Order: sequence, then C-alpha cells, then structure tokens
Amino acid sequence: MKEHLNDTQARGNTSCFSEQNFNHLLVSMKDRILPEGSHLFWEGDLSDKLFYIKRGRIKLTKSTDEGKELILYMYQTGDMVGQADPFFSSKHSFNAEVIEESEIGVIEQKDLEILICQHCEFAIDFMKWMGIHHRLTQTKFRDLMLYGKPGALSSTLIRLGNTYGEERDGNTLINKKITHTDLSNMIGATRESVNRMLSDLRKKDAVEYENGMIVIKNLTMLQEICHCEMCSKEICRI
Repeated sequence: MKEHLNDTQARGNTSCFSEQNFNHLLVSMKDRILPEGSHLFWEGDLSDKLFYIKRGRIKLTKSTDEGKELILYMYQTGDMVGQADPFFSSKHSFNAEVIEESEIGVIEQKDLEILICQHCEFAIDFMKWMGIHHRLTQTKFRDLMLYGKPGALSSTLIRLGNTYGEERDGNTLINKKITHTDLSNMIGATRESVNRMLSDLRKKDAVEYENGMIVIKNLTMLQEICHCEMCSKEICRI
C-alpha cells in the first residue's frame, strides 16, 4: 500500500533546504538499493558520507556490552542520515539498520565539501540541517532523563504520532506496527515496564489499539505527562 505523506514527511529533515539547494544535493548523489535487514553502516565505520532516504526506513541503534539495544532514531523517506562533521575524519557512533527495503542516495564527503565551499546559501541550509539534528538529539535526552519512564514513553508516542500519524475521527493512528519491544528499546526500559505503562494509559483512555497499531485518543494527557514544550514537528519526531 502506498503511503500518503504530508509536506513535512515528504521532505523529512531536509525540508530546511531550499529547492535549489536540495537539487544540488540530488545531483551529487549516487543511488543504492539496500534490502531489509542489511546495514547502511556499522558503529566504528569511517563517517565520510551522508545518506538521503529516497524510499524506505532506517533505524539508528546503540548496543551495550550486555547486548541491550537502544533505538535512537528512526528515519524514513525524505530524511538525511549521517554524522554532521564533514571536515573531520571521524567514525560512526551508531549502527544504521535497514528495516524495510530502501533506495538510498549516497553523498560523498568530498562532494559535500565542494557544495559548501562553492554555494554560500547551501552552506547556510546545511547549518540549519545540523541545528535541527542537534535539537532533536537534545530534546530526546531531555525526555529520557527528566520525567522518568512514563514521560519518556508519552513523548515517544507523541513523536511516533507526528512521524507516522494519520487523523482518524479526532484521534491519531500511528500507522506503523510498533511492538512493545520496540518501545522499550526506544526509552531504555524493560518490555514489562512498557506493558504496564501502556495498560495504565489505556485505562485512562489516552490510547487504544486498532488492528495491532496504537491510536492516540488523548494527546493533551500525554503532553502533560512528559511536560511537552510544544516543539515544532520537524523536531518532535521519532
């Protein structure tokens, strides 16, 4: 089934680029098709490329020595992935796993440097993209650290709604099947804790399930639990 994306989702985190500067990016890309279950890059790989998702979904994860996986980001069509330090030889800090077959545009570091040096307006837009990425990271750490697991779960549900949400009779259907294990990996909690917290939210009529997918019924309650700061949707996303 073909997904219907709104304007923000269609351009993802690259919506800060003007049409002209975005076309500069498109021209510099080399396309790759990656199957589900493969990896875009591994932790420790040289970070000398950026990746634009033309189609598909990618998740960035961090694993502990005990084998626990923490899902840090979930990128989709229109997003650009990679560490934003093109002028320094660094290594990736995370793993990037393909969670559905994806078409990826690969932007080499040398090509990005040329664009930044030759087009000052492109450089400004690239700085905006870096700023969005940093703010997204900061707000996620805020959610995880300040208001406990209920706050982190509520914030994660809001972010999922902004990323994959469809309006249904005044409610928001998260149009992706997200398991309790996925949610636990997103907030660093046990699956049992997530089960209990979701049960509490269902009893309070804040969420419900429809064909295995989560429906947000009371967004205001979730916002109160996580002390929502009403960030823009380009920041408040999974």
